[in-house]
Amino acid sequence: MTKKLPPIHPGEILKEEFLEPFGMSQQQLAENLNVSIQQINQIIQGKQAITAEMALRLGRYFGLSAKFWLNLQSHYDLDVAEEALSKRLAQEIKPYVAICDPVITRSAIISYQ
Repeated sequence: MTKKLPPIHPGEILKEEFLEPFGMSQQQLAENLNVSIQQINQIIQGKQAITAEMALRLGRYFGLSAKFWLNLQSHYDLDVAEEALSKRLAQEIKPYVAICDPVITRSAIISYQ
């Protein structure tokens, strides 16, 4: 059985793929984005999420889409939630397809296509 890698927070990507290669400090980034060093530090440490506003700031600064940053955050959030909740949800929620009449389900899928 393969072991799943832990989710990667967007702050880690910000640090390793942007700050370090460009030789930029957290202080420099904070000043250039007009935000506090604490906010950047919290993101880098994985203690704060990238908000829509921060995504817009990072996107504009690095010449990337804000969606890039929000997608990183969204994927991280879903991975963390899945790790924490998947077993419980599997016990609590029976998939819709499993409770449907197979004939009805099959005809609904065919007519939808």
